[in-house]
Amino acid sequence: MWPLDTEMEILTAPECRALLGSGSFGRVGLTIGALPSILPVNYALLEGEVVFRTGDGPKLRAALERAVVAFEVDDIDEAQAAGWSVLVVGHASNLWRTHEIEQAYALDLRPWAPGKRDSFVRITTEMISGRRIPAPGPDHDGRRSLPEQ
Repeated sequence: MWPLDTEMEILTAPECRALLGSGSFGRVGLTIGALPSILPVNYALLEGEVVFRTGDGPKLRAALERAVVAFEVDDIDEAQAAGWSVLVVGHASNLWRTHEIEQAYALDLRPWAPGKRDSFVRITTEMISGRRIPAPGPDHDGRRSLPEQ
């Protein structure tokens, strides 16, 4: 439960990039059959861009079509009612150049799902944004505050 009286902080692009670099698990948002879909992935940064491994399927199709996708990573502390979230929007593409694939393998990036995942997808950052909700002050009792009417 998030206290309504806690200020939300809008993060700068450098803050977003630092938080993005601190994670390893996120979610890719893409379109499947004209409907939105959110899929979990383990990721790493390659030259500042999100990279993940995948097999045949919708994520690879999105990369081959250079589709616009979203990528989200967050960290939530429910006990403190605090957390942050970073959103990247950009075009997906598959890595195909030998040196890029070698660099990607050097990241020791393990796919989230089991099975054959031999393709690497990069999301070129065209927009990045983030938000942080800090832990409430010491006077807050942890219950959700409702606006007065």
